[in-house]
Amino acid sequence: SRMLSVSTTTTIAILGASALGGLSATHPGTGAVTAMATLAVLVGAILLVARLFRLGFVANFISDPVLTGFKAGIGLVIVVDQVPKLLGIHIHKEGFFRDVVSIAGHAPDTSLTTLAVAVATFVVIGVFEKFIPKAPAPLVAVAGGIAASALLGLKSLGVSIVGEIPGGFPVLTIPDTSLVLALWPAAAGIALMSFTETIAAGKAFARPGDPRTDSNQELVGIGAANVIGGLFGAMPSGGGTSQTAVNMKAGARTQAAELVTAAMTVATMIFLAPVMGAMPNATLAAVVIAYSVGLISLGELEAIRRFRHYEFRWAMAALLGVVVLGTLKGILVAVIVSMGSLMHQANNPRVDALVRKRGTHVFRPRSLEHPDDEPIPGLLLLRPEGRLYFGNAQAVAEKMRAIAEQEKPAVIVMDLGAVPGIEFTALRMLVEAEEKWRARGVEIWLAALNPEVLDLVRRSPLAERLGRERMFFTVEDAAAAFGARASAGRKEPS
Repeated sequence: SRMLSVSTTTTIAILGASALGGLSATHPGTGAVTAMATLAVLVGAILLVARLFRLGFVANFISDPVLTGFKAGIGLVIVVDQVPKLLGIHIHKEGFFRDVVSIAGHAPDTSLTTLAVAVATFVVIGVFEKFIPKAPAPLVAVAGGIAASALLGLKSLGVSIVGEIPGGFPVLTIPDTSLVLALWPAAAGIALMSFTETIAAGKAFARPGDPRTDSNQELVGIGAANVIGGLFGAMPSGGGTSQTAVNMKAGARTQAAELVTAAMTVATMIFLAPVMGAMPNATLAAVVIAYSVGLISLGELEAIRRFRHYEFRWAMAALLGVVVLGTLKGILVAVIVSMGSLMHQANNPRVDALVRKRGTHVFRPRSLEHPDDEPIPGLLLLRPEGRLYFGNAQAVAEKMRAIAEQEKPAVIVMDLGAVPGIEFTALRMLVEAEEKWRARGVEIWLAALNPEVLDLVRRSPLAERLGRERMFFTVEDAAAAFGARASAGRKEPS
């Protein structure tokens, strides 16, 4: 992607922090920089191996509604994690809900000076975002916090500050191979999230005329970025939506913009590290919260709810997975929920009863919106949608049976125009359905078979049972044949 900004996103940062937080208990004494380098290199290695096996399609394993819920959960976790720093209180972290209760219990101990610093930071960000949107609001807020800390002596007033930040050019950091077994599950989750966010951002910001986003090629890019960055102590990274948006606003058109960003970052590390150490933690927490709240997209959740209720339930399941089980396990929940959503949709295809639009030869699904549409007496037109396979064959058969028993037709026409393919189990279901309905005096006809499905039907016992006279090119042909047979039947007695 030409426009993509690759850096540590909010989601990846919280996942990385969670991974290293769990490591401190099992590997005490491990340096944070070494552990982070090991994690980043491991993430990069997983992404490169995924490219080797052409696993770019894996990015599609987390649906947009589930990703929206997952990010909302991450946003809530980040906010609750940062609130104690806003208030100047200390709590023992025991999980999302217990942390909320603990914060409420310690609220009377709030440091008013610390809270004032946080409120001032929010005000600065809000004012600049509203009235000077092109200005770098977070940078101004951080600079203001550092200046206030130095001029007012906030540390002496009980306001916690970031403290010493190592400066200078980053040095080569050798990953600790003894940490691989402990970190690989977290690295796999971070790699999946990094790749998913990268593809989403790349597609979202692609401009007309840009090359198509190649998911397998993106695996190489972010995989290499993580490996090389990790060797210099960088955190795991991926394509960031907000970072890419800032890039575009600043006028970036190619990856040369990232070289400028890298140069400025190095300059900051060399010359400004001592100054950054004076930043109040409340300022940092306020900046993190101000931009993490953007992960909680209530408008997007409401749009999902209005579009389809069960997809909204998937989103909420992913959200709860994060806040109840934690961020790393939340990724697994998100993947499982996405796969469950996919299976639910694939295993429950629509089966519509078709009726004719009055005065035409057009057939469409029966609907209350079109009360004038005409059914054809004695003929039931059914249209299943989607590939028919072992997972949904029974569901399709049950839906067909329910509609047919209500209509009591003489002929059932299956419109297979919306069926791109059919698997052996589903084909056997059609054979069995034809036998059962024939025993009850009802014929099964097929219409609008695509070449692949037609070839499979011809190689099955179903073709012999139906014969050419009960397979039609279009639904209109089937309806016309039924009408002609009905007319001939009415004329026979005379």
